[in-house]
Amino acid sequence: MLDLKFVRENPDIVKQNIKNKFQEDKLPLVDQVIELDAQARKAQQEADELRASRKRISKEIGALMGQGKKEEAEAKKEEVNKNAARLEELSARETELQARVREIMMVIPNIIDPSVPIGKDDSENVEIQKYGEPLVPDFEVPYHTEIMERFDGIDLDAAGKVAGNGFYYLMGDIARLHSAVISYARDFMIGRGFTYCVPPFMIRSNVVTGVMSFAEMDAMMYKIEGEDLYLIGTSEHSMIGKFIDTILEEKSLPRTLTSYSPCFRKEKGAHGIEERGVYRIHQFEKQEMIVVCKPEESKEWFDKLWQNTVDLFRSLDIPVRTLECCSGDLADLKVKSIDVEAWSPRQQKYFEVGSCSNLGDAQARRLKIRVKGEQGEKYFAHTLNNTVVAPPRMLIAFLENNLQADGSIRIPDALRPYMGGMDAIREK
Repeated sequence: MLDLKFVRENPDIVKQNIKNKFQEDKLPLVDQVIELDAQARKAQQEADELRASRKRISKEIGALMGQGKKEEAEAKKEEVNKNAARLEELSARETELQARVREIMMVIPNIIDPSVPIGKDDSENVEIQKYGEPLVPDFEVPYHTEIMERFDGIDLDAAGKVAGNGFYYLMGDIARLHSAVISYARDFMIGRGFTYCVPPFMIRSNVVTGVMSFAEMDAMMYKIEGEDLYLIGTSEHSMIGKFIDTILEEKSLPRTLTSYSPCFRKEKGAHGIEERGVYRIHQFEKQEMIVVCKPEESKEWFDKLWQNTVDLFRSLDIPVRTLECCSGDLADLKVKSIDVEAWSPRQQKYFEVGSCSNLGDAQARRLKIRVKGEQGEKYFAHTLNNTVVAPPRMLIAFLENNLQADGSIRIPDALRPYMGGMDAIREK
């Protein structure tokens, strides 16, 4: 959410930013919110004047009563009563206007970083760099569920009977590989100085609206019926929510956390053949990283975060590339975002396995996450998040890139301690 004062003083910048994100239908909101804000401030000013007047008249009434001028005092009391009725009316009006202003401000997108390429959708994202050699073996690489089935590692039919489409049973060595990747990612991030955390897997609505846009909320979140609780779509939500309505000492920053959680998503819409299996599912597990820092440090942390994901995938011998997300592909709260994509030997192309985002002070402003400086000044923190690893998609990349000609799955050195020393998964 933007600073209202910034919108008031820079409407043209805000409108151009909306155009850059190809959301022209939101342009009228800028003038609307400025007008509503003006009305709210006018109501507040009149209310403040009435409060000052009431205080002054109350003193006059006391003086008149002391002088025995009861009739004049009663006239003043009548004036106070009239003012009280108007003050109540103004207070209600001010509350109504402020609520409407906040509602609109929650929809106006954040100002994107000047370095973000202008483009309409993800087809116009820009490749930055490739890491590792994307190889295509001289043998056929089956679809990932077929690879898993060779090891009795997945049961989609049973999951369909139990929970419906978008769920799965992982079994045996494939299930162990899934857990090994999570454990390795946890220790990898701890080794990079992050504090490990297991957060709540449900959050209240005020946290949901604090960390994401209404459109994202509707498309992603599962609501717990009869309660003010939502299942998290990513642990970033509850991790950033941990700091809601807090004032952090500047010297305590940055706060760097890495978290494990299951994730639950609606995943609305139809998906192509490459999104069957475990690519798009309603339930999965993930290791995440978040940073809460001073504004001047967020750009540096942004580069550190996406590099962590690149380094982890490369440590498991998986080629990856980084993509700069264009303006039209950025969610409304994001200032800048980079996707990490892994190489698929079967498809002979890259696919997304993680996303790193700098949200500036948008989440902090919504959740009231402030920093107290050395001189006592207070300002909003910056928040960032990035996927360390989400095993369902990671498993696809891992299985395809480590599949051997004899059908076995090679286990890279870094992962062997988490697989009981196994150097490969073989058919039994």
